[in-house]
Amino acid sequence: MRGHGSRAVVLLVAVALGVGFAAAPLPTAAAKVQPGIEVLLDEYLHLIEGKRVGLITNHTGIDSNGTHIADLLNVAPGVTVAAFFAPEHGLRGDRPAGERIASYVDPDTGVPVHSLYGNTLKPTPEMLQGIDVLLFDIQDVGTRFYTYIYTMAYAMEAAAEQGIPFIVLDRPNPIGGEIVEGPVLDPRFSSFVGLYPIALRHGMTVGELALFFNTEQNIGADLTVIPMQGWERSMWFEDTGLPWVAPSPNMRYPSTAFVYPGLGLLEGTNVSEGRGTARPFEFIGAPWIDALELYAELEKLNLPGVRFHPLFFTPTTSKYEGQPSQGVAVEVVDRERFRAVTTGLSVISTIMALYPDDFAWRAPDRSGRYFFDLLAGTDKIRMLLEWAAPVPNIASVWEDDLTHFQTLRAKYLLY
Repeated sequence: MRGHGSRAVVLLVAVALGVGFAAAPLPTAAAKVQPGIEVLLDEYLHLIEGKRVGLITNHTGIDSNGTHIADLLNVAPGVTVAAFFAPEHGLRGDRPAGERIASYVDPDTGVPVHSLYGNTLKPTPEMLQGIDVLLFDIQDVGTRFYTYIYTMAYAMEAAAEQGIPFIVLDRPNPIGGEIVEGPVLDPRFSSFVGLYPIALRHGMTVGELALFFNTEQNIGADLTVIPMQGWERSMWFEDTGLPWVAPSPNMRYPSTAFVYPGLGLLEGTNVSEGRGTARPFEFIGAPWIDALELYAELEKLNLPGVRFHPLFFTPTTSKYEGQPSQGVAVEVVDRERFRAVTTGLSVISTIMALYPDDFAWRAPDRSGRYFFDLLAGTDKIRMLLEWAAPVPNIASVWEDDLTHFQTLRAKYLLY
């Protein structure tokens, strides 16, 4: 595939996966899936041999033995890691969501760490000085408003502008590659939590998204995608045999990633999305919610693939910190039938109906855009919720755009 005059190469070969700077959980059985980092080292080391590498990664850039890509490249012959580039949450994934990060020199390696979530979201020409190739290896979670894929896109733009080759080491989509759902972003609501017109749950890997962005968004990078071996679109993360390393502080389990495309929309409201609890995005509520009342109303909806449980909790951070709250725990019991986006909208719609005097949207920004609209990628959903439209009617609004996206998406699928 080609992106406007610049080559985009997919290397179809065998490989495995990588882990972080410190000890990471090991797989319980031999990995069935080999991610791009191991393919690179086993089959394509010549692409970076003798070169100064700019490494865009974080703590999720690990192989199946729990070794971080930085350590793997450190012992690879003829390879020099000249600079790290860190996304949101930092190089080690320990910084809170939305916290701006400064660039610094890594104390363990002496290598500069350029922040791509601070004064700039895109590598500057100065940051790229002396870099021969950019390498991207970060675990995504399959939701449009998770920002790592836009760090990748902006870095691809910078690479194209500076004539630097860009290599993406592919990793699994933890919530599978078959189910695609939710609204497609309206470009009027483009932001760093939704840069391009893709579905809220896109069903693509980072490598596939790189190919999609490179062509559909006219980036034109000299792009190489090194795919996984053994991954199938029907796989959930647990099927891969790979260790789960929380990609961000509140994305603690694969189960979190499953509810995130829908329950993550609560970040645009005054309902707690569960930060400061044991199960962010799976535990939701507020001090003004009656747990038993909300549970009873949600149960009446008979939503597919999900169960709700009354919940009493006190967040230790974020919304309602230290305030006793009530709500529900969200348990996905059938991943094939579960639809995260319509489930999330059903939860919001029910809370709005039960507590109209308490529920509120997060205040709009200086340009007048609601954060909920940036997450949803449109203002239509918020307005329909305010008009008390049934959720199935709301879902019908995005169907044509979703069908068009799926047609475009099909051209870039590698598995």
